[in-house]
Amino acid sequence: MSQLDLIKFYKACNPSKTLIVGNPEDQQYYIDFASVRGSDIIRELERTITLLSGNQPTCQLFTGHIGCGKSTELFRLKNQLEKRGYHVVYFESSEDLDMGDVDISDILLAIARQVSESMEQAKIKVKPGYFQKLFTEVSELLQTPIELSTEAELSIGIAKITAKTKDSPKLRSQLRQYLEPRTSTILESINQELLEHANIELKRREKKGLVVIVDNLDRVDNSPKSWGRTQPEYLFVDRGEQLKKLKCHVVYTIPLTLMFSNDYGRLSSRFGVKPKILPMVPVQIRSRKPTMAPNDYEIGMGLLREMVLTRAFPETQSLERLELIPALFDTPETLDRLCRVSGGHMRRLLMLLYSCLQQEDPPFSCECLENVIQEYRDDLIRAITADEWELLFKVVQNQRVTGEEECQTLLRSMFVFEYRDRDGHWFGINPLLAETQKYTSWVNSNYGT
Repeated sequence: MSQLDLIKFYKACNPSKTLIVGNPEDQQYYIDFASVRGSDIIRELERTITLLSGNQPTCQLFTGHIGCGKSTELFRLKNQLEKRGYHVVYFESSEDLDMGDVDISDILLAIARQVSESMEQAKIKVKPGYFQKLFTEVSELLQTPIELSTEAELSIGIAKITAKTKDSPKLRSQLRQYLEPRTSTILESINQELLEHANIELKRREKKGLVVIVDNLDRVDNSPKSWGRTQPEYLFVDRGEQLKKLKCHVVYTIPLTLMFSNDYGRLSSRFGVKPKILPMVPVQIRSRKPTMAPNDYEIGMGLLREMVLTRAFPETQSLERLELIPALFDTPETLDRLCRVSGGHMRRLLMLLYSCLQQEDPPFSCECLENVIQEYRDDLIRAITADEWELLFKVVQNQRVTGEEECQTLLRSMFVFEYRDRDGHWFGINPLLAETQKYTSWVNSNYGT
């Protein structure tokens, strides 16, 4: 029987770690949930780039709950595209941007920096003609010396400017006022001096093209700009045309709230594509009315069991892992309880597992898991107001979320989760809340026992 390596298991359960699918060590932990999520979204993104583009730039949008596995899936996309001969630049925009205050120029400069840095690492020289002049003018504007030699690499110049302004709202405001009227010129220069040049050089090296994956833009705050538009609406609807004009394949993550916005039609029209949503892994079969005893969706539950067991025994064959449940849990029912209460939310499942590890060594007892569940439930209940409970009951009845307010209140707060089956998308209550006295009383009074 395989032995559990506790330290390795502890590291594998870290909910903050994203699996980098191209990395052999991480690859062994990856579970493909496409069969229960309604469609293979990553395959659709890949096909658009490799088969449907006709060698023309494509721009695609990707969204879902924070923590549902988007970054892991985007690394899978990166890995598959690289195998097909593409040069892929993946980056987390939150590393470059202040997500509470983002403008279009910030995103364009972040992309330019990441692409130029990747080209430099690939020994492809980029001559920053327009940008050299821009850097000089910006350093004078900010009255902050930004030392750049005439041979300075583009990525270094942009990095120095963004480093000066990221933590200073005053400098950032000054820079934006200067850059805003020049956005079209900056976009044109990024295309001509960087992206077109990069594509030509990459194709000389028998690469099929350049793909940029901009992750974490879904974390942009929903706060309003001074003129009333929210940041997501401003960036992706009002200015989406410019984000689309980059002359390479681009995949942007976008905030889930945009899927429920009155501007959704304009968003799709701007980009010419329907955004792809990554739903949760279903743990129960959709019921036409709320019930206290939902039926397990066995395929989804089976994949979640495999996810947990793989973190503990990555080198063991799939069928053999089931025999190792006693090394992790006191009973198979405790494992099922963990999977069921996670609601099919990847990060929540790992958070619950990680909390169990913080309390005791495996095999985890039912009592340990229930203590962890109670802690997470208490945290959720503490945040729900009476009005939000009423909103939650309405969504449970209709299995639909409508409008930005409901999305912001219920989805971002993780009070409800989104799933997909043959009949389309539907929304279910977070299982942690389904066992509260408030919810059980409502179900009993409205639907009987």
